[in-house]
Amino acid sequence: MRRRKAVKRQLTPDVKYNSELVARLINTIMSKGKKSTAQRIVYGAFEVIKKKKADMDPLEVFLQAIENVKPKLEVKSRRVGGATYQVPIEVSYDRQVALALRWITDFSQKRKGKPMLDSLAGELLDAFENTGAAIKKKEDTLKMAQANKAFAHYRW
Repeated sequence: MRRRKAVKRQLTPDVKYNSELVARLINTIMSKGKKSTAQRIVYGAFEVIKKKKADMDPLEVFLQAIENVKPKLEVKSRRVGGATYQVPIEVSYDRQVALALRWITDFSQKRKGKPMLDSLAGELLDAFENTGAAIKKKEDTLKMAQANKAFAHYRW
C-alpha cells in the first residue's frame, strides 16, 4: 500500500424517501453540480414507476432493480511476465452498488427520444423485471469472469 486509505464519508439520506441508496442514485445522475435537477429526475422517475406499478412502492422496485443489476464477479487486468491476463475477482458490496447505479444511469442516458426521468423509470422497471441493457451488462461481465476462470490463480 502506498499511501493512506481514503476515508469514506457518510452520505446524508435523501429528503423524500430517507434512503442513502436513493441519495447515491441522485449523486450518480447529477452532472455539473446540479443536484436539484438530478433530484427532480429521480423523483419524477419514481412517480412514473408508481403509475406503472400501482400495487408496489417505487422504493421497493428501485431496491430490487439494484439487487438484480449488482455484479458478483468482474475481471481485472494483471500483467504477469509480459502477458496481460483478465483475472476474475469478487466485487465488494460498495463497488457492486456503485457499478449497478452507474450502469443504470448510463443506459438511461443512452435511451434517446424521451425525457431522462422516463428513460430512468424504464431502465429501473426493466432491471426490476430482469431485462434491459443494465442486466445484459451484468451478464456479460459474469460471462467474461467465467471464461477467464483459468487465470484465477493470478489473483492477489
